[in-house]
Amino acid sequence: MQTTFTPAQLTDPATARSNEILRACVHCGFCTATCPTYQVLGDELDSPRGRIYLIKQMLEEGRPADAQTVKHIDRCLSCLACMTTCPSGVHYMHLVDHAREYIEQTYTRPWHDRALRWVLAQILPYPMRFRVALLGAKIGKPFARLMPDARLRAMLAMAPDTIPPVSRNDDPQTFAVPERKMRVALMTGCAQKALNTDINDATIRLLTRLGAEVVVAEGAGCCGALTHHMGKTEESHRFAAANIEAWHREMQGDGLDAIVINTSGCGTTVKDYGHMFRSDPLAEKAAAIAGLAKDVSEVLVDLLPADFPFETPPRPAKTGIAGVPTSRRPDAEGQGPMRVAYHAACSLQHGQKIKAAPKDLLKRAGFEVVEPRDSHLCCGSAGTYNLMQPEISGELKARKVATLEERAPDVIAAGNIGCMMQIGSAASAPVVHTVELLDWATGGPVPPAIESVSGQMPKAPAVPKLR
Repeated sequence: MQTTFTPAQLTDPATARSNEILRACVHCGFCTATCPTYQVLGDELDSPRGRIYLIKQMLEEGRPADAQTVKHIDRCLSCLACMTTCPSGVHYMHLVDHAREYIEQTYTRPWHDRALRWVLAQILPYPMRFRVALLGAKIGKPFARLMPDARLRAMLAMAPDTIPPVSRNDDPQTFAVPERKMRVALMTGCAQKALNTDINDATIRLLTRLGAEVVVAEGAGCCGALTHHMGKTEESHRFAAANIEAWHREMQGDGLDAIVINTSGCGTTVKDYGHMFRSDPLAEKAAAIAGLAKDVSEVLVDLLPADFPFETPPRPAKTGIAGVPTSRRPDAEGQGPMRVAYHAACSLQHGQKIKAAPKDLLKRAGFEVVEPRDSHLCCGSAGTYNLMQPEISGELKARKVATLEERAPDVIAAGNIGCMMQIGSAASAPVVHTVELLDWATGGPVPPAIESVSGQMPKAPAVPKLR
């Protein structure tokens, strides 16, 4: 694609990077075939190619963003399926991130949009604030239908039926092991600590059981993704900088072999810290942290020996407590392996290019792993997207749940809390994190989401136990 940026414009690092990306695009349109919003809306401007044209025009002209451009950029999920499909290697993620920052700086949104974004930015990255908000949403949930705005209804609907108690395993501390194979920092996240504490607990059990010393670093918190994707660069960089400093102190202290991330949306962002801070005094530290960041599945591939004695969980019987069905397969009588429908989070398969590892680990553990049709398409969660674009998100959720349940799974597994909440709000099968199943298969307890429908009692966690 030909561009006409002036030399003065190209002195800005973000514009120079966008110029490189735009010039790589050859207008082929392959991206439209895998773009979820184009599949739903059928509008060229709601495809990556259409958005690229809008961004190019806006940036080249150096004018404030207009309402039409903002509408179509806001509808982008940042699922990055287009980057997987693109034959020219167009780095759409960096381009749309720049566009969102530019919009935030030059466009005045309607007051209700500004208010919603401010509220989300002030609540979601802070676990205790989020817990209080969830409690309020839970109280107001029965009245959701009375709300005049679909986004307010979506916020109320997001509240889980049960808000988990605070896990003290998320506090800064070190989980030592008798024979250390590696030392890792666990990113405990922000929203995840309010929505589902089982994930971090299972991750710590699993890693320590396999010989990894796990440290929860003092000062680490939100990765910055939630505000980064709103174009709020100053806020997102503040969160990211705190993580960089916290993990760098651990690197300089007892050392780190990896920074383990079990929320793939966060992982995509942390792995991009080097780019985000390329012109910052933290550039060298940020690049080092990005180089150590790994999805938990990447670490487990290295930690799990080929001959590990898995304790394969059986398929649940047809009925559990009070006749509640626990298997969707007509032949299920507790025979054979448990069928797991694996949902590939966009941030994992497209953002980090991790596709095989989670499925291979589950298969090694003895689960039967199946995938839905159109597994490359987004479930519609996408960070705060399900709150800001509830209609499109709802359509994508319905499609994803339908294709998952076509596979008649006993359980649905995913590697991202946003996807789990999105799918779990509509699926009839229990939804768990991949590490919860692997923890179970290596001696840990039954994942609570499965236990709640099957009536199976959890076995005692393998040593070392969590405090």
